[in-house]
Amino acid sequence: MNKIMLLNNSKLDLGDEVNSEIKNILNGALSGNEVTIEDGVTLFNAKHQDTLAIYKVADECRKRSNGDHVSFVINRNINFTNVCYMGCKFCNFAKRTEDKSAEWLDLDQVVQRAEVAWDRGATEVCIQGGLHPKMSGTYYREILLAIKAKIPNMHIHAFSPFEIWYGSKKTKLSYRDFLIDLKECGLGSMPGTAAEILDKEVRQKLTKNKLSAEKWVEIIRTAHQVGIKTSATIMYGHVDGPKHWAAHIALLRDIQKETGGFTELVPLSFIHTDSPLYTNDPENVRPGPTFDEVDLMHAVSRIMLYGWIDNIQVSWTKLGSQRAQSILSRGVNDFGGTLMNESISRAAGSENGQEITAFEIVKMIRAAGRVPVRRNTLYETKEVYKDHDPIEIEPLVERKGYDPLSFLEMFPENNSNMGKPQDE
Repeated sequence: MNKIMLLNNSKLDLGDEVNSEIKNILNGALSGNEVTIEDGVTLFNAKHQDTLAIYKVADECRKRSNGDHVSFVINRNINFTNVCYMGCKFCNFAKRTEDKSAEWLDLDQVVQRAEVAWDRGATEVCIQGGLHPKMSGTYYREILLAIKAKIPNMHIHAFSPFEIWYGSKKTKLSYRDFLIDLKECGLGSMPGTAAEILDKEVRQKLTKNKLSAEKWVEIIRTAHQVGIKTSATIMYGHVDGPKHWAAHIALLRDIQKETGGFTELVPLSFIHTDSPLYTNDPENVRPGPTFDEVDLMHAVSRIMLYGWIDNIQVSWTKLGSQRAQSILSRGVNDFGGTLMNESISRAAGSENGQEITAFEIVKMIRAAGRVPVRRNTLYETKEVYKDHDPIEIEPLVERKGYDPLSFLEMFPENNSNMGKPQDE
């Protein structure tokens, strides 16, 4: 049964100026009706006054599902290699072994980074890497065992479905057996990355369909079946459009109905700046989503997934701190993680991606009028910052003058409430 049936299903006053079709879709969603793919396309194509109604309903769905809490996790990204021969057209992260910027972290280096993260309060390391041609398929389990030997309580959130496909192929194990082995070695959960857009036509343009939508879904379903939770993602704003977005979200919803294994959805804006997909064909590839499309992606995702996936996360690595904070009013309840390091978005030209500390995230959440909550990877509450702040620490990587909180000077009335109790 849809969890929505257990939630408050009263309607909202959306005003007389809102398009009647959109109003019916939105009020139906609040009452527990499923938003179809066609309905989703209609919402994504909304303009002007209609978008305000969508944002209002998305925020109401967020409030009914999560209250006024906005969560985050203290974590660190560890990209153990940027060597990859898959040739995905949108990716500028991948290097060849002979490239001067090629990187490979051995087990000691991976563990050392995890230990630094633990000492800085992290409860999670997120580990992903390129598909190195000379890497053994057993290296994935070796990473897990090495970290768990030194830091047994660290949650390891690791290995995209593309990496699972690669490791399974290298070891000649089925997806199921490979995933079971990783779980026994200490894998706690998986990032649902490499999804891009789950559409054959679009994936052909992005990745030459190297990991088909069908294989991605099979691996994700298998992970859920063996007890490994995953996130879900969508990367949008390139050669795609509303019909692809709505179908992608509906497919994620169908999987969730079957497995219940998704912890959150993370919309990822396409970063075009240094992406070969765009730089090689700027006439046919969009330079990322528009301002309105970013807002609508988070809001419509919340509405379409209402009652099924409770957590919608904003990616500050893609959008920057100010824009990410503004998205909290579009149905978002999670600010992601502190990260400490991030390489993939920055390789594509993002100016963001280095650490935002827990102290800084709390300040941004408070300035948005919400209650900051530290969680673990599986969205269990660890600490509510209602009347206190996290310890203020220096970022791991020098910022060279960049201040992610500079925009908060525009909200002096909210900044004055730092550390004071708030009503839930």
